[in-house]
Amino acid sequence: MDNRTRRHNRIRAKVKGTPERPRLAVYKSNRFIEVQVIDDAAGKTLASVKMDDAKVAGAEIAKKAKAAGITAVVFDRGGFRYAGRVMTLADAAREAGLKF
Repeated sequence: MDNRTRRHNRIRAKVKGTPERPRLAVYKSNRFIEVQVIDDAAGKTLASVKMDDAKVAGAEIAKKAKAAGITAVVFDRGGFRYAGRVMTLADAAREAGLKF
C-alpha cells in the first residue's frame, strides 16, 4: 500500500458525509482534478466536476452544490497534501460560498 492510500484510509475513517453536510471528495491526477459532493448515508453523488484548473473547478463545484441546496460540506482531501492544487481548489470553493 502506498503512502497516499494509507493517508486516505486514515482520513476516511473520520470523515463521513451526511445529507445535511455531504463530503467534498478530491482526486487529482497528473492532468485533471476531480471533485465530487457525496452523501455517504445514501451512497449518492450529488454533484461532480472534472477539470484541469483547480481554481475553476472549486468555483464550479460550489455553484453546483448551491444549486442542489448544499451550503456546508466536510472536506476529504483524498490522502493528498493540503497544498498546491488541493489548497487552491478549497480556497476557490470557500470564496464561492461553500462552508467547511
